[in-house]
This record gives sequence, structure tokens and C-alpha cells, in this order.
Amino acid sequence: MRTTKVPLESKTIDPEALLAIRDLELRARIVVDGLWSGLHRSPYHGFSVEFSEYRQYSPGDDLRYLDWKALARTDREYLKIYEDETNLRCTIAMDSSKSMGFTSGSYPKSEYAKTLAATLSYFLLQQRDIVGLARFDEDVSDYLAARWRPGHLKRVFALLERPSQGLSTNIEKTLSSLVRLCRKRGLVILVSDFLSDAQNWRQALAHLTAMGHDVRALQILDPAEQNLDFGKAAYWEDMESGDTLYVDPDSMRQRYRERFLARQAQLEDVFRTTGVRHQIITTDQALDQALLDFVRNLRGQRAARP
Repeated sequence: MRTTKVPLESKTIDPEALLAIRDLELRARIVVDGLWSGLHRSPYHGFSVEFSEYRQYSPGDDLRYLDWKALARTDREYLKIYEDETNLRCTIAMDSSKSMGFTSGSYPKSEYAKTLAATLSYFLLQQRDIVGLARFDEDVSDYLAARWRPGHLKRVFALLERPSQGLSTNIEKTLSSLVRLCRKRGLVILVSDFLSDAQNWRQALAHLTAMGHDVRALQILDPAEQNLDFGKAAYWEDMESGDTLYVDPDSMRQRYRERFLARQAQLEDVFRTTGVRHQIITTDQALDQALLDFVRNLRGQRAARP
């Protein structure tokens, strides 16, 4: 049996090696180890724990401030000089439509997004935060309410592993459902390629933020979607509608790039005017580094207690 080795102590984790691992929980653990390593290298203000200083232990330091959990995870000794606990309520909403199955490489956007959602869930639950999961396509198709209890993480992983039956994406309807499902204020993380007209769901997104939710958008893109830099002239099929179109990437690349940037500008405008923080993550990006950026962007942004 072939074993895939992933260097846990490296600065980044190769996404192709990571996604070659079949076990979703093992993937999440590897990324969280890398994430913790990154957080320990600098002062961190994050989800449920806020540190004014986080440094390596030196002989003579007060053992009352030793982070025993970090010691168990990493076999390294770190001191927490200041800690302020909250319980964060988080719902991760992940796009499971057909467009997420696109890939120009060895794994699709859906596999990358699934691993990202699993890692965030694992990380948050380790912090004693409250995590829920929604999967959506034409609407919310699967929903697991935010909980913190034994066995909840396995339910999250089981839902993430469930095969998708959806075709197209209806973000407006999905956001309206999230307004109904997420009645208590908290963090809502939207994981999608957002390849739809953002003007159609601007109002629904504004409704969600008006309820007091801290909404974050993680846009998952294949590198080829940014520049059409792959393939030969051929008939291409729309993954959601099934329509076919003859495309020559070389002749259409400039026009495609202009239209892609125009749509991204519209998307940025919708997120900015509704108060949503937007982060683009490409599937060739090391997942631990992408999530480290995400965690650092939450600095000073504290969700209300449930």
C-alpha cells in the first residue's frame, strides 16, 4: 500500500499531497497542525482566544501560563500571557453545486472546499466554539445546527462526505434560508466560487448582515478560471446547465479575462456595500496558509456570545 507523506513541520502543506489523503479527518488534523504552527510564530487575535503574547517557554517562566494543549499537539512548550475566552457561534455554508466540480488539475474545487470546511470545523471545535454546517446548491440541501458536544465533529465530516445531488446554484434562495436557520448572531462563512450575478443576491446578503452576523466570503477558484490558461479549442459543456459551446482558449483569453475581472469587481462591490469580508483562495494555494490569512483577518472582530 502506498503511503502519502506530508511534512507536518514545513511552512506550507502541498495541496496535491494533502488531497491525495482519502481520510478527511486526517487532512483536517494535518492542516490544523500547520495552522497552529503559523499562529504560534506571532501574536494572534483570533476566534475564541485572544493572546497579547504567545512565545516559547524558557526555563524559569511561570508554568501557570503554559499552553498544555499546544504541548500535546505539537510537543513544544508555549506560554499564553493573556487569554480572553468567548464562545463563538459559527455556521459554515458550503457550495455543493456542479460548478464546484470543475478542475484543471488533479482535484476539483469541491474537494478543496470540503477540506477547508473540515479544517475550520476541527479548529473551531478545538477552541470550544460552536460550529454548524450547511450545504447548498439551488437552496440549502443539508443542514446541521451549530453545536459543541461529543461526536458533533464526526457528524460534520459525515455531512461533508455525502455525495452532492445538486446542479445549479441559487445564492439568493440560500441566503434567505440562512436568515431563517441562523437566528442567533454569530459568524457565517460562505464557501463558494460565487460564479453568479451578485446583484441578484445583494439584498438577501444585506438581510443576513443586518441581523448582526459577521459574514465572511471565501471564494474558491481554480487558477484556470482566472485566466483561461488551459486546454485546446473544443466543445465545452456548462457543468450546471449542460449547454455546450465551441471555445478556443487562445482566441478568447483576453475577452474572457476582461469579463472575469468585471464580474469580480461587481462581486467586490456587493461584498463591500453589505459589510462582508471577501477572500479569494485558489486551489493551488497551500490550505494552511490560506486559513492563516483568514484567521488573522478576524483579528479584533469578535462575534456575540450565543
